[in-house]
Amino acid sequence: MKHGYTNSTFGDGALVVKCYQGPEAAFRLGTESRYLRRLRGRLPVPRVHKVTETSLTTRFVSGVHGQDLLDEGRAVEVLTECGRILSDLHRLGIVHGDFGPQNMLFDPATFRTTAILDWEWAHPGRPVEDLAWCEWIIRSHHPEHIPLLPHFFAAYDGTVPEWAERQEAMVARCRALLDFCARWEPGGGGEKLWRERLDATASWTE
Repeated sequence: MKHGYTNSTFGDGALVVKCYQGPEAAFRLGTESRYLRRLRGRLPVPRVHKVTETSLTTRFVSGVHGQDLLDEGRAVEVLTECGRILSDLHRLGIVHGDFGPQNMLFDPATFRTTAILDWEWAHPGRPVEDLAWCEWIIRSHHPEHIPLLPHFFAAYDGTVPEWAERQEAMVARCRALLDFCARWEPGGGGEKLWRERLDATASWTE
């Protein structure tokens, strides 16, 4: 994760091509293509157009990235929708693995989800993984919106674990990403970045 990303993505307004990088690239490509096909018609996800050994091409989906809307002062609407759509996702028995506004597109008029992106880490798992990671995204990248996290949890139609369990899940995910970077580029910038993030996350208090 040399620059914080495990893939490179580019599009032409009609199609989006995603090329996978780092350890287990082929496995993650297979995971994403499988979940996109499985979830089509059940959740708002891009339609698969083509799959090769190294890339996944999907149809372009219009919408505004969640992080852009957060920067525009729409945190309440974004976090509320994150909670609502995550409920739908978890009812299917799936964990996204990198859930948060950074991987969602929204209709700017209604703030409804037009697409949930980046399914390469999806797997059967515990809901706390996604709940905690969305919280981690806000705490790490949008700390000014931490006081608005209750909107996310209130919109989630399910049990929200206590802080200790959520923090434990955040720490576990940071450790996994640290390990990923250490295998990809030992001693590199990605490993240093996630070591710092792991230490910061472990030090947080609610």
